Amino acid sequence: MDYAIRWSKKAEKFLEKLPPDTASRIAHKVDSIAADPFHFLEHYEGENYFKLRIGDYRALIDVDTSLRVIDVRIVGHRRNIYLKD
Repeated sequence: MDYAIRWSKKAEKFLEKLPPDTASRIAHKVDSIAADPFHFLEHYEGENYFKLRIGDYRALIDVDTSLRVIDVRIVGHRRNIYLKD
């Protein structure tokens, strides 16, 4: 059974500002990890998040294994994603 994916408002707003092909690539990559998220995710040091690399972009993700839900908290460019709260 695959994990469900939930996007935060902040992540959705960021995707709306990107060119459609870039936003689509990010959404497709996040959708592709639903079957086995821990194969693709790296632990984000200092916080209780995981990070997903998508070219020059990163997604900070929280995974609830008991509910089988992937929460996409923040999406941003790699040069400034870690500066956000």
